[in-house]
Amino acid sequence: MENRQVVFVKRPAGAVTPDCYELRDGAVPETGDGDVLVRNIYLSCDPYMRGQMDSDGGNKVAFPLEEVIPARVVGQVEKSRNADFKEGEFVWSFLGWELFTLAPGGEGLRKIDPSLGPISHAISVLGMPGLTAYVGMIDIGRPESDETVFVSAASGAVGQVAGQLAKLRGARVVGSAGSDAKVDHIVKTLGFDQGFNYKTVSSIGAALDETCPNGIDVYFDNVGGETLDEVLARINTHARLPICGQISQYDRIETGNTESIRNVSSILRAHATMRGFSVRDNMDQFDDYVTRMAALMKAGDVVYAEDIVDGIENAPAAFIDMMKGENLGKRLVRVGEDPTL
Repeated sequence: MENRQVVFVKRPAGAVTPDCYELRDGAVPETGDGDVLVRNIYLSCDPYMRGQMDSDGGNKVAFPLEEVIPARVVGQVEKSRNADFKEGEFVWSFLGWELFTLAPGGEGLRKIDPSLGPISHAISVLGMPGLTAYVGMIDIGRPESDETVFVSAASGAVGQVAGQLAKLRGARVVGSAGSDAKVDHIVKTLGFDQGFNYKTVSSIGAALDETCPNGIDVYFDNVGGETLDEVLARINTHARLPICGQISQYDRIETGNTESIRNVSSILRAHATMRGFSVRDNMDQFDDYVTRMAALMKAGDVVYAEDIVDGIENAPAAFIDMMKGENLGKRLVRVGEDPTL
């Protein structure tokens, strides 16, 4: 039995390219006292990973060359020499883009309750992406029923949850996405009030004027760049801007070609609050969040799309395509049998 792995071998200059990765076959790790061997099932593709591929790691630790790509993973305990984990149990953790990962001492593993929903949800809507949306929208955005909320990358792993949470608060919700199909999805399936395709509108500013004629009270930012700048020019008094991601800029940072923000003075004019945040600072809310979100999903109040690619050999392309916006919903790679299906 071999352990197929995706190894990071070259730092990208701009957009990630296939030659940044190599597929290699290694040995399945041996299990020592206290260790847990996980058979990986779902691997996560997340935009934040792009920053860690740069030499400075963005605002996180840089991925080392010649090592397996680390990521959130859902898997099943294959072997255990740890009393806290039984063979056959489902777990998630930061493991790797590979078929098997050893968790020394079981460190970092969290058990998954399959009764709450599909096990893949542990690294999507019932995991850190979902909690990110909750913290950003509910704790920072604080939408109210008479307000306009705008969400960029609204059909993505985080944006789709953020928008639905705002709708549950009674707000009017508008979203942007990168295709007509995605816009149809956020309006017809997720319940957004309006949306627009940022790739085809005459300008983002004109699209915001049309869809948010009364200004913007809450902006959940996933993209940065021009969209953030145009939103700043249209924020209302006491607007709140949770800054979750800057995907439009990630490929530009290493080359120093990032876009300038011209309308920062609007924050002062509007007495607005603009706050960057990381879900890792809010993991104390995780268990409570999972219970709440699972209940909302079972009641049909929140729906969620996952975009699943099969085969570990397709993980690099799945990530590259996700960075181009070719996914609808949370991009995952299924690398092993899911016995719950």
